[in-house]
Amino acid sequence: MKVKTLTRGAGILLPISSLPSAYGIGTLGHAAFKFVDLLADLKQKYWQILPMGPLTVGDSPFQSISLFAGNPYYIDLEDLMEDGLLLREEVDAYRWGASGECIDYAVLYQNRYSVLQSAFERFDCRDERYIAFCEKSKSWLEDYSLYMALKYHFEGKAWYEWEEAARNRRQETLMQYRNKLSHQIAFWKFCQYEFYRQWIILKEYAKKKGVQIIGDIPFYVAYDSVDVWTHRELFLLDAQGNMLRVAACPPDAFSEAGQIWGNPVYDWNAMEADGFHWWKTRIKQQAAMFDIIKIDHFLGAVKYFSIEAGKTDIREGKWTKGPGRKFAEAIEKAAGDKKIIAENMGTVLPGVNKLIQKMGWPDIKVLLFAFDGKADNEYLPHNYTDSNTVLYAGTHDNDTIVGYYRNHTDYELAYMYSYLNIDSKEQISDAMIRAAYSSTADVVILQMQDILQLGSEARMNRPSTIGVNWKWRFSDELLPEERRSWIRTQMALYRR
Repeated sequence: MKVKTLTRGAGILLPISSLPSAYGIGTLGHAAFKFVDLLADLKQKYWQILPMGPLTVGDSPFQSISLFAGNPYYIDLEDLMEDGLLLREEVDAYRWGASGECIDYAVLYQNRYSVLQSAFERFDCRDERYIAFCEKSKSWLEDYSLYMALKYHFEGKAWYEWEEAARNRRQETLMQYRNKLSHQIAFWKFCQYEFYRQWIILKEYAKKKGVQIIGDIPFYVAYDSVDVWTHRELFLLDAQGNMLRVAACPPDAFSEAGQIWGNPVYDWNAMEADGFHWWKTRIKQQAAMFDIIKIDHFLGAVKYFSIEAGKTDIREGKWTKGPGRKFAEAIEKAAGDKKIIAENMGTVLPGVNKLIQKMGWPDIKVLLFAFDGKADNEYLPHNYTDSNTVLYAGTHDNDTIVGYYRNHTDYELAYMYSYLNIDSKEQISDAMIRAAYSSTADVVILQMQDILQLGSEARMNRPSTIGVNWKWRFSDELLPEERRSWIRTQMALYRR
């Protein structure tokens, strides 16, 4: 198998949602293009984003209503104004949140779709580009747009709370709803058309600037999703569609108490029976969207942890063998010439690392896990045995560098001080960044918050909590020229 290695370089992790905008959340508009310019100016080769699917309860990008659709929140309203689909005064008539530094998802849910509905009413559905998009995307778009129309018809409820005939996809009932809700179905198709139209333009711009986009995709599917509604046979559900077991995670480096995610678990026997068709279709679509595909929680394909639905004691969970190499080879083929990064962080399973090595995919390291005082810690740069590695200072599930070490004593940090040749907490952030950049890892990815040297107030996600995550937003004003110059210097020093 030919190994598809990554070009030595560096990148920044910043979700679309964190980009600045006047309308409550980052979008695919001007600020996204400006951020690509910033990446190029800082000599960065990679931009890693988080999943871009439409959100369900909890606002996590890793819990999406559809794994194929884009988040309508990311549609740039300025772009729609320029196309004559929106008037500035009607957009400005809505509230978009009290702070430009923090996303208010409740406000977005109340107002964003109303504004997009106004744009749709002015849109000509006879547009040839729209018709071509709908035809090209119909394998997932038809079901998604019907699901969303039904979800709003049933007052926001998930599919398993709908009337029996709709819940169980009785074809006569679905046909009746397609006729009854045809206008709303067309609206949801319009949202996807605008999302993908804007995304393609942004992606092409990044390509011209020499920036590759790493797309982070969830491993599991949200229960409240069109994917489960339309493919119940691929999940461990009973005859009524209730989950039998849910995805979970035992105590690990991200959560000392473990986590019960609540996602339905795959029926791997059913998936293997048809050659992992659903997964291959999904990976092909992601390969068309991104330059590099990062699969979150890949260990679940080798050995997954789950707990009986309704149970709350993580100790009642159990490990079950997954499809492993058969699955890995299927998605590798589906990805074509696009590179795959398989996340192997958290719980340590030797079989996962062995499979990743056999596939020739890069290893992943997290520098925040390195300094436990043990010189043989696998995350310390001097222990890396292969340059085919993606090194993170920390991920979206970690605290920032500054926040992570803020409450540590100098005694606890003694080994780190010696290793990084520093003598105070104030020096940790830049010293860790230099250690990452100077390592043999082909790719180094830093959170934007760590570039900016921000504390825990800027943390993106705190695992096992809801209502306080995924809200942080970036501002150009936070990155002065002096800091930009320092980053450019590191790129030159370490051949990034």
